[in-house]
Amino acid sequence: MPIRTRRWNDRRLPGDGLRLLVCRYRPRGVRKSEETWDEWDPDLGPSRALHANVYGKNRPPIPWEEYRERFLAEIAGRRARIEELAARVRAGETITLLCSSACADDAHCHRSLLRELIENAVAG
Repeated sequence: MPIRTRRWNDRRLPGDGLRLLVCRYRPRGVRKSEETWDEWDPDLGPSRALHANVYGKNRPPIPWEEYRERFLAEIAGRRARIEELAARVRAGETITLLCSSACADDAHCHRSLLRELIENAVAG
């Protein structure tokens, strides 16, 4: 399926299609003219509270399984947006989900969970 995942600072590759930034926070210090994404949807990122919990801002960091469960519960309210992205994929468009430059492990990132949700919606 044409859903890719990368970090926002990874260079654009042929066939990336729509580069969608799915971080709660916009990258600091990046000028509008230097943006590497086409659209930004902060509501597809984890909530501020979940973001703080995963990075251990006010307590020890939460484990991946707890993060995964909480993120999926949060994103359930964005079903219409997931369906909209799935429709674009069904129509043949490629979507590249972009996350933080610090997020090196795709398997433990919300962008992989989003990709799975969109793929499941495409499959119907």
